[in-house]
Amino acid sequence: MLNKDTFVPLQFFKKEAYTGSMKGMRYRVAKEEEEFSAVVYPEPYCYEATPEEQKIRTSFPFTEEGRGQAVDWINEQYEENRTAWEKAARK
Repeated sequence: MLNKDTFVPLQFFKKEAYTGSMKGMRYRVAKEEEEFSAVVYPEPYCYEATPEEQKIRTSFPFTEEGRGQAVDWINEQYEENRTAWEKAARK
């Protein structure tokens, strides 16, 4: 699970997107206009190569609180769909 206290700082997102993975679930958080765009999608492909219909998206305000909400949402997506993510995980 991602930890809000150690997740990438707000300033990082002013320059680039952050991607990572958790046991079959990949995620991407980026600044788009004045919001955080958070996306989760299954392995094995990168964000650009994954079909849009496999991506789950939402957005949050571009603030410290929004950064924390994005982390919570990613963790919730993992928990809610754990079986699907584990099936997608690279063995």
